[in-house]
Amino acid sequence: MSVVVIGLNHRTMPLDQFERMAIGEPQLPKALAMVRGTDHVAETVVLSTCNRTEVYAVAEKFHGAYSDIRDFLAQMADVAPEEFSDHLYVHYDEGAVRHLFSVVCGLDSVVVGEHEILGQTKDAWELAQDESAAGPVLNMLFRHAVETGKRARTETSIGRHIASASQAAVAMAAERLGTLEGRSVLVVGAGEMGEGMAVTLARSGVREVLVANRTRARADALAERVGGRAVGLDAIPDAVRNVDVLLTSTGATELIVDHAEFAPLVQERDDRPLLIVDIAVPRDVDRAIGDLAGVTLLDMDDLRRFAEAGMRARRREVVDVQSIIEEELERYRSSTSARTVSPLIAKLHEGAEWIRRSELERYAARLEGLDPRQRESVEALTRGIVAKLLHQPTVALKDTAGSARGERLADALRDVFGLREEGDGPAPLGSTPLSELGEEIPPGSVPPIAAPPNAR
Repeated sequence: MSVVVIGLNHRTMPLDQFERMAIGEPQLPKALAMVRGTDHVAETVVLSTCNRTEVYAVAEKFHGAYSDIRDFLAQMADVAPEEFSDHLYVHYDEGAVRHLFSVVCGLDSVVVGEHEILGQTKDAWELAQDESAAGPVLNMLFRHAVETGKRARTETSIGRHIASASQAAVAMAAERLGTLEGRSVLVVGAGEMGEGMAVTLARSGVREVLVANRTRARADALAERVGGRAVGLDAIPDAVRNVDVLLTSTGATELIVDHAEFAPLVQERDDRPLLIVDIAVPRDVDRAIGDLAGVTLLDMDDLRRFAEAGMRARRREVVDVQSIIEEELERYRSSTSARTVSPLIAKLHEGAEWIRRSELERYAARLEGLDPRQRESVEALTRGIVAKLLHQPTVALKDTAGSARGERLADALRDVFGLREEGDGPAPLGSTPLSELGEEIPPGSVPPIAAPPNAR
């Protein structure tokens, strides 16, 4: 089985198409059940943010899992697979691990180093656990990924400066207007993004912050926190007549502000310019509003260009984080490799120990005359022989675990020593005692080191 990630993000397809592929928070339990219920996926985590829609999976058959996940995305978005298949990216095994580590460290975000993605990834993983969609493989992977993201933020400066899409949205507005000091701003949405924008605005010297949200209690709480004023969604038209800036990022699946309702409001502004920054995916604001006189409408595409312009000053930070990712990738590789070969090594040693004990029991009558000290010497001698015989195969398995050579060695050991997986039935000749092979063991007839299923 392989770990794969199949997804779409802000780089692989235009925003007009990408926003159709977003999976809203209320849809995630259903999405997890759909993917987990396919024929070729054993475990899954679905991560959907304003920058990406990704499905992480443990695939029993790669091509089958790819088809299952592609069809799932098509069904969720109600579009034909051929409309987006060319935009899909796919990573598997080590490539999938490296991609996830880059995501949680903020290197794959619109705003490099953003801190929001770490919490979003952790939330997606925890939901997959709650829905019984994630199992031992993805649990280990995502636990390690979260640790990697935390390390990147504590050991480097990647999370300083502008470190979130919400901060970048405010900075972009300030750059476009020259300053936000003395401005009146309406923030629509009191979720994580809306909260980030409101908090950043409160530190920017704005004259007034208005907060609108579908749930009035959340708007009240956020407005109180930033020293602003809460309004209901139905009060947005009145607020738009007076504010200088509208910032919006909700989880709505339909437009919050449409052209037909908005156009008359702009005419009532007496030619005062209005800046709108819409970083919701799907978008909250009708694109046609950007064509109205006096209105400047910026979206996630503009935010990406703004963030890319500031990347040159952060090259050193990115390099530092990439070094951490490679270190953590090696640590993850070692830990998973050890977990992979440990059962095989255990079977090898258990089988050898079973044969050692069987032979001692078979010769018990001949050993009756030995005193306790002599018996201990025989025990020590036979244990030592077994340990020396198994030392080199054990070391070779551990040293090559996770590589193609390691897989070949593991397969060879299974065949040579008759080591079978649980449930495969007894190994051939697995219970043949050495004494039945004669005084000398003929070349090429070494018995398999494997106890029968009921030996213990």
